[in-house]
Amino acid sequence: MLNTWEKHKRERREGKGYDCACYFREMAAENVVDISDLSVKRQRDEEDGAQNGVSDTLSTLSNDSLYPGFSAVIPGWFSEISPMWPGEAHSLKVDKILFQGKSDYQNVLVFQSATYGKVLVLDGVIQLTERDECAYQEMITHLPLCSIPNPKKVLVIGGGDGGVLREVARHASVEKIDICEIDKMVIDVSKQFFPSVAVGFDDPRVTLNVGDGVAYLKNVPEGTYDAVIVDSSDPIGPAQELFEKPFFSSVAKALRPGGVVCTQAESIWLHMHIIEDIVANCRQVFKGSVNYAWTTVPTYPSGMIGFMLCSTEGPPVDFKHPVNPINDNDSLQSARPLKFYNSEIHTAAFCLPSFAKKKIDSKAN
Repeated sequence: MLNTWEKHKRERREGKGYDCACYFREMAAENVVDISDLSVKRQRDEEDGAQNGVSDTLSTLSNDSLYPGFSAVIPGWFSEISPMWPGEAHSLKVDKILFQGKSDYQNVLVFQSATYGKVLVLDGVIQLTERDECAYQEMITHLPLCSIPNPKKVLVIGGGDGGVLREVARHASVEKIDICEIDKMVIDVSKQFFPSVAVGFDDPRVTLNVGDGVAYLKNVPEGTYDAVIVDSSDPIGPAQELFEKPFFSSVAKALRPGGVVCTQAESIWLHMHIIEDIVANCRQVFKGSVNYAWTTVPTYPSGMIGFMLCSTEGPPVDFKHPVNPINDNDSLQSARPLKFYNSEIHTAAFCLPSFAKKKIDSKAN
């Protein structure tokens, strides 16, 4: 019997258009708590929101909106429900709704939680919290950049919250940082509500491109970048193409010989079938190293998230042993020290549980 996620994938292939919205309507119909029971208040008045470039007009979420995550919760709690992890949900107590809107691509929500600070949610899925964002942002950035000597040109695909930019900027050797984010609302909301994360946009080396990352990469001259970091959401909706073989081929073309890519690669506890597909695609495309690493992020499904790290043919890259350590004594570190990453945890990130190692290694041939 197919689980909900397998049904979603099959019906997409068959052109039936099953999507997350359908899933959440089904889930909402089965739950005992009506979404209209959840009272939501604004933090600011409309004038303040307009001055900051982001409207936070919100009264009460209605049954018509069926906002993902609020369709199946008790009043005052956000519960992350998705076909990507059927049968389970992680919940956070909501102190206050700060923003809720719909961009051209997805639903965007920001709320103040009781225990993890402010939380950014896209289409019902937590993207970051103030408390644990360091574990993701630092690892997805420094695992690749600390594995090659003197990276100079870096491309970030996605990453509209600015956190990866903040971390790339720690590397003094980097001269140029390009970012391509498809959703301007994510950028604007992050700058308003997560300034300590979005500070990455302020670095003078950063060039922002608002648009489709897949299309952007197709126009990048061959061998442009030393590193590409793909900070994508799950493979549903606008991020789906970022997990497919043609996209990886475009990334490989954009990298110099011995260049590296790091991409978000799901959870070994929930998405082993997806990871196996990603590994297989990457081994076909990247002729250097191909490795899977992981980190703990308490507010992500199953409490962890993985990364695929690959290099193109050229100077060998040993991802497991960093060769470009971050200087703990530099001025940026003194002002904004690392909270999670260090050289020991870098190496440890590639140690996999036996069941995951067996499946990933089986894709080596």
